[in-house]
Amino acid sequence: MPHHLAAAATLLVVPTSPAPRLQLGPSRRARRPAALRSLPQRLAAVESTPPPSSAPLAPNSSSGLDAGSGGGDDGGDGGGGADFGWLRVFPHVLTASMSNFLFGYHIGVMNGPIEDIARELGFQGNPFLQGLVVSIFIVGAFFGSLSSSALVDKFGCKKTLQIDSIPLIIGALLSAQADSLDEMLLGRFLVGIGIGVNTVLVPLYISEVAPTKYRGFLGTLCQIGTCLGIIAALSLGIPSESDPHWWRTMLYAACVPGFLIVVGMQFAVESPRWLAKVGRFDDARKVVESLWEPSEVDKSMEEIKAVVANDDSQSIWSDLLVEPHNRVALIGGSLFFLQQFAGINGVLYFSSLTFRDVGITSGALASLYVGITNFGGALVASNLMDKQGRKKLLIGSYLGMAFAMFLIVYGISFPLDEGVAHSMSITGTLLYIFSFAIGAGPVTGLIIPELSSARTRSKVMGFSFTVHWICNFLVGLYFLELVKKFGVGAVYAGFGGVSLLTALFAYNFIVETKGRSLEEIEMSLSPGTRGERE
Repeated sequence: MPHHLAAAATLLVVPTSPAPRLQLGPSRRARRPAALRSLPQRLAAVESTPPPSSAPLAPNSSSGLDAGSGGGDDGGDGGGGADFGWLRVFPHVLTASMSNFLFGYHIGVMNGPIEDIARELGFQGNPFLQGLVVSIFIVGAFFGSLSSSALVDKFGCKKTLQIDSIPLIIGALLSAQADSLDEMLLGRFLVGIGIGVNTVLVPLYISEVAPTKYRGFLGTLCQIGTCLGIIAALSLGIPSESDPHWWRTMLYAACVPGFLIVVGMQFAVESPRWLAKVGRFDDARKVVESLWEPSEVDKSMEEIKAVVANDDSQSIWSDLLVEPHNRVALIGGSLFFLQQFAGINGVLYFSSLTFRDVGITSGALASLYVGITNFGGALVASNLMDKQGRKKLLIGSYLGMAFAMFLIVYGISFPLDEGVAHSMSITGTLLYIFSFAIGAGPVTGLIIPELSSARTRSKVMGFSFTVHWICNFLVGLYFLELVKKFGVGAVYAGFGGVSLLTALFAYNFIVETKGRSLEEIEMSLSPGTRGERE
């Protein structure tokens, strides 16, 4: 079905990653391009340099990377007893993550009723136009990602989320009331623009609002929200099997989260980092005092002011070509490039055929199984993110995806009993989705804003997600052609190879950010700041 073009975006999200340090010998560095060659050494500073604060670290927190140690809010899982410090910030990030729910909903909403829509709007039997109705969403998201930086730099996260709800609501209404293909395409394009902005903005907002100690856990709300949106769309779409006009009700329902975001963000806080960036330090302090531990307020405000004082100029896109921003942009773009070419789009597309082989003929039911597996993986990630860290989850995730791909290839390529082969395909598919959901999905969106500087964070995120949407579109466009030419086994083996390559990339170029404030990470990566300390 052509609707697979948008499916991969479902599992994005967007963030998580931790792991061991790596010191490279001179001979290995010499074979890399200059930007990559210096990357591990520069990023290693995050793990070796002390926090840029007047307050010294505790004696047992020299690296700041182990659970229960480090800067910021003493990252990690801490000691005994229940910890509910995250409750103060939870309503704010939950409201913002409703945008990810809407993202997932718009991905799943076309899963079942696309044939009914084509029949009613007069393009039934035209696979190109059916695919266009779905893929125009990705085109809109591409432009939304590009424009997100200008909006958030000017208006802040809170107002931008409210403004961005306008194309989401109008697009859903146009699609629900569409009497022609052109109206449907316009509605889907507007929704795509809104989603493109939100996929950049929500992980950025959460990373800047959440206390360091809970940033990983709260960051997984992006992934969880997307999963719940898909499940909601698939569940609400069940009546479409008997009611050919039900798709209009489903699209009308998409307006409700948009209105809730507008109202809810009115009561949410603004990012204290953005407030400080525009000179509103008193307002930033009020936000920090209301959400973070009292013992962390003074230290956090000192770090935020130090970062703003270090570079308070407005960023431009060409900044991404200059150190150290070029390295972070390279990591962000590479992570999304590798994420998409590791095959999530193709696996989602082929999952319905895999389930059909074992007697599950309902595409919606097969997608529901996939959505529930994805949701379960996201819950596991939320529990492990601030304990195991981002890098370990990212590496483990891609290793699990590679194993799952090779398991499916083995079942397809070798002469096995048909029942055994089908079981291996089902197991491999669900293992792949689960592995993706515990790391490759949530870590990617979280680690990028953590590594980015306050000045260029929105532009690095916008660039990275733009790469994501381009790769999403290309994989969806050429996946079936590759399958026809080389076969499923060969294509899936390629996906497994890319997954292994991504695990290696993460091991070499991703540093752990767990337990360190955004300012500590930025000051560690800043050449000027490091030079002063040396």
